[in-house]
Amino acid sequence: MPAVVFHEFGGPEVLGLEEVPEVHPGPGQVRVAVRASSVNPLDWKLRAGYLAQGKPLVDPGIVGFDASGVVDEVGEGVTDVAVGDDVFGLGSGTAADRAVLDVWALKPPSVDWAVAAAAGVVGETTIRVLDLVGVGTGGTVLVDGGAGGVGAVVVQVALARGARVIATAGPDNQDYLREIGAIPVQYGDSLADRVLEIAPDGVDAVVDVAGKSAPEVLVGLVPAASQVVTIANFAAGDSGIRLTSGRSPRAREALETIAALLADGKLVIKLQTFPFARAAEAHRISEGGHVRGKLVLVPQG
Repeated sequence: MPAVVFHEFGGPEVLGLEEVPEVHPGPGQVRVAVRASSVNPLDWKLRAGYLAQGKPLVDPGIVGFDASGVVDEVGEGVTDVAVGDDVFGLGSGTAADRAVLDVWALKPPSVDWAVAAAAGVVGETTIRVLDLVGVGTGGTVLVDGGAGGVGAVVVQVALARGARVIATAGPDNQDYLREIGAIPVQYGDSLADRVLEIAPDGVDAVVDVAGKSAPEVLVGLVPAASQVVTIANFAAGDSGIRLTSGRSPRAREALETIAALLADGKLVIKLQTFPFARAAEAHRISEGGHVRGKLVLVPQG
């Protein structure tokens, strides 16, 4: 089967589209005929060797951690979906003609394949971080980095929960933040002053998806440091900020929530799509930062 692979760690140029052996699901997994697979920062960190812990690459790596597709094989013990069902979800090596998913939800008929693929990793991440800080009706949340793939989804889901959302971005993305319902502020020096002009008493929670603001600045905006959660600042140290990574045990519920929001039009994900053969280009854009929305890879033909 064709897949986007790399044989050595390095820059985007190490990616290529090649034939690899087909994969098959194990117990509790499903296999899908892939319709689309999104690009996440985790992909280029994997490709660059940042996750290798100094170990050499033994087998060719296949990029991709989420996908949408049609179920064509069902593993032992799976009873909630059947061959022919349209799903999206989380797995590994998903930028391929066939991919195995560990967690999935049914794709609403009204949701495009590429949009569904883009919703996997960012959807699970969004629900996880908002649950950690208890964002809900009447609260005010600051999303630091609101225009990117995760940030834009966090903004919209927080709004759907009834929160007021302030979000940061660069000058070119201020209008985009308004478009998705956030109160925009520019990141950088004097960020706290700009936020406090909007919310004089501070905010109830901060979700940091960019890792660019100093921890003490974000902590100064909330009642307690534990109300700042980050997915990007691995140097937060003993600031009290909570770093979250990995997959929640409630990932399935998170994907079902995201599917409902997409179907109801309460969540819109902007996309740039690339054929598998141009995966290196998509990785280069993702690694450069300042992405608006999500980058999605689609099979040829």
